[in-house]
Amino acid sequence: MSEHTPNVHDPKKYWLDDPKNVRKVIIALFVVCAGLFAADAFYHKHPHFAAEEWFGFYAIYGFVMCVGLVLAAKLMRVFLMRDEEYYDKNE
Repeated sequence: MSEHTPNVHDPKKYWLDDPKNVRKVIIALFVVCAGLFAADAFYHKHPHFAAEEWFGFYAIYGFVMCVGLVLAAKLMRVFLMRDEEYYDKNE
C-alpha cells in the first residue's frame, strides 16, 4: 500500500476567503437595501393601518424587530443557559 499524505501547504481557496470579496458582498447588500428603501416612494400603497403609509415603514419595522429578536435572545440566554457539565452530572 502506498501512503498518501495530503498537501497541507496548498489549501483550497474559496472566493469569500479574500477580505476584498467579503467587502464587496457587504457593499452590495447595503446598495440593495438602500435601493429597496428608496423604491418605497414609487408605488401606491393600500394600507390597513395609518402607520403603513409612512415612508420606509416595513424596512424600519423589519430592522427594529430583528434587533428586538436579538436582544430577546440575549435576555433568554440568562435564564435558559446551563453549566457546561449539565448533561454529564449523572455519569
